[in-house]
Amino acid sequence: MLSVVEVSANDFLVGIETDYLFLWVSMDNKFSESNQVKVVSSFNELISMRFQGENNAVCWFRDLKGDFSEIVSKLQAKDDITDISIQDLLILPLSEEGVIARDIIINDLNLLQDLGALPVLNLIKSYARDEELGFISTDVYSYHVDRSAEDTDTFLCTYHGAASDIIANHQAEKKVLIPEIRQKLEALYDGPDEGFESFLSEYFFDLHYQPKLGATSINLDTGHLWKLAVDHPGQSALPCIHRAPLENQGEYRLLLIC
Repeated sequence: MLSVVEVSANDFLVGIETDYLFLWVSMDNKFSESNQVKVVSSFNELISMRFQGENNAVCWFRDLKGDFSEIVSKLQAKDDITDISIQDLLILPLSEEGVIARDIIINDLNLLQDLGALPVLNLIKSYARDEELGFISTDVYSYHVDRSAEDTDTFLCTYHGAASDIIANHQAEKKVLIPEIRQKLEALYDGPDEGFESFLSEYFFDLHYQPKLGATSINLDTGHLWKLAVDHPGQSALPCIHRAPLENQGEYRLLLIC
């Protein structure tokens, strides 16, 4: 259960009701001045906040307690991306600070599961790279949007390691609309003219974006739980353009996503 105690007009103390777990939330933060981002102080606000206008990202701003690096150091990576279950977390021998971090992660997973979402916790060394064509890539390191046939949102939180970036829609352009890229895709396509747009969609080329000259990205930082707008038929806002970060040398990321 979450409780909120008002401290001042701009600051809130948010506590999960255990003996030790408290999250200090300041509404005066680096995201507050962005028209793209709305900042909230609770999970209930996060899920109820509707996207509108330029806003297509909502941040539950949190300064998490606990030692997440200890959890990462004790998990066993089985591949470049390893799915971590709650049971995997529960069997770890942890210090008191590690236990605090574990409880935060499990609480986040349970909150999202209670919504009917299917969150996964990933230990990430690196993602697969798409370098086949050279002039365009469709891997997650490229700025892209998520698409769904259903009304849904993307949720994510980086607990450890490099964090994702987002960029405002007016600061980027679809790669398939950039003339030199489109010409190369047209040369690659072998089919009737009326099927070209379907080809772009089938191979996810139309989901990827190029930042404009002078564009400024927003790093999502660690500890905050984010909701990003997805491209779906009922979406009233533009989908959120985002990308995975290049991992820090020798460091694993611990990421919740759904």
